[in-house]
Amino acid sequence: MYLGLYTECLGSFSLDEMLDHASRLGLNALEIATGNWSRPAHIDLNLLLESAEARSVLLAKIEGRGLRIEALNCSGNHLEPNLRGKEQEKVVYKTFELAELLGVEKIVMMSGLPGGGREGKYPVWVTNTWPPVFTEILEYQWNEVAIPWWKEAVHRAECHGIRYIALENHPNTLVHNHKTIRRLRESVGKMIGINLDPSHTFYMGGDPLQMAKQMAKEDLVYHIHAKDTRIETEQAALDTLIELAADSEPPTDRSWNYVAVGAGHDRLWWSQFLAGLKLNGYDGVISLEVGDRSMDELEGVERSARFLKEILL
Repeated sequence: MYLGLYTECLGSFSLDEMLDHASRLGLNALEIATGNWSRPAHIDLNLLLESAEARSVLLAKIEGRGLRIEALNCSGNHLEPNLRGKEQEKVVYKTFELAELLGVEKIVMMSGLPGGGREGKYPVWVTNTWPPVFTEILEYQWNEVAIPWWKEAVHRAECHGIRYIALENHPNTLVHNHKTIRRLRESVGKMIGINLDPSHTFYMGGDPLQMAKQMAKEDLVYHIHAKDTRIETEQAALDTLIELAADSEPPTDRSWNYVAVGAGHDRLWWSQFLAGLKLNGYDGVISLEVGDRSMDELEGVERSARFLKEILL
């Protein structure tokens, strides 16, 4: 396995500065944000689609520092039942086009989340099937919206030479656990796999160690986000892990917080996580993503990189 960087994590730096930091930290691969929720801090998607020269310059800068592009990330909600969803869908398909032009075979994104019915204006995340109306919502979301959309998306991706689409197991999306990634893959094909991000599983109540082993064994894991979460046990005991406070709220008022890798779970835990992946067949990128508001973004990436490099070595 090898370390990479989700470039949005260094979004306040210029392209050259970000690349210099990635090279200095001994990283190998980049997961480049192209748009939607993945803030495109370092590239102009439309310019790269239009200009062969711009693409050549970008690739030369990346390769000149001993790096390569692992994936393009266009995470968002392309299934949102309104104009915003349609605009995000456009970014997804443009990202597919750019991947072909750059010779990239992997896309990282999210599954999307439809509305609760044909007249819905906002996405609805169902987490319980009672009362029975929520079962009806789920069947509508999967069978009438998500599966047809993803069948078309997989076809388009194939036309652009894409081999892997790694969906992040994020709350407020249809695909957020083992059962849901299996359902989508069985419906639309093996191009679909998981971008396993343990940080979300911690506060959704799952066990990333078990998920890593089982999903890797089933060849479901196409990408890993190395991102950590600290459970604030006293606050969680009062409010549960269903956290509705904004990220900008004081960390002490929240049930959980994103932290630098190693600040939420120790070296033993991360060693077990990576070993579970490796021993069950995953031998790909470990892409750093840091959302620790207690430190600046560069410090978070540096700390996380040092921590994981020691384990990998």
